[in-house]
Amino acid sequence: MISRRLATAAVMVLSACCAGLAFATPPLPPLPPQAAPGDLIFRRGTENVSQLVQAVDGGDFSHVGMLVGRPGQWQVLHATPSEREGQPDAVVLDSLDFFLDVRRAHAYRLYQVTAEPGARERAVAWAMAKQGQPFQLLGSDQGIYCTTLVWRAWLQSGADLEVAFTEVDLPMLGGRYLLPSSLLRSSRLRALTPLLPTR
Repeated sequence: MISRRLATAAVMVLSACCAGLAFATPPLPPLPPQAAPGDLIFRRGTENVSQLVQAVDGGDFSHVGMLVGRPGQWQVLHATPSEREGQPDAVVLDSLDFFLDVRRAHAYRLYQVTAEPGARERAVAWAMAKQGQPFQLLGSDQGIYCTTLVWRAWLQSGADLEVAFTEVDLPMLGGRYLLPSSLLRSSRLRALTPLLPTR
């Protein structure tokens, strides 16, 4: 009787472990060796607001963040509505895995910003100092949202990405916004990866 219970318990534990493995998300491939702090990582999001951004923009991406850290320990600094319970809408620092989790992203692409090393360090330091600042979706160049955070970081470092703001005419969201595709048109951006799926 005891051996039957032990066998049943062992099967249940093994089944639970195997079930967890079956549903685990495969790890993302490592970023290319040329990746550096300050590079921009664009993602195609999964949420309704992501689809709205893409529809208004007509581009491939709905969100962008700045790469910080180092290989094996990359993080992404980005201005976003809350993606965790209890977290405010703000400039936040997340792990690369969290930023690209399949619940938040369908695909992504990494771009390097062409700039002198000193400008790169200044851009990262400026952006990191904004951590915790409230997310503000304002229809002017004064708002702090994903694209304006990284644009301003590079601009104050001396590397002008020469972006154009787009006039958006939506109820309660009218104004001029910096959309992801405008950042992508910058001559200072060079793709380091193709468009990669998160699954």
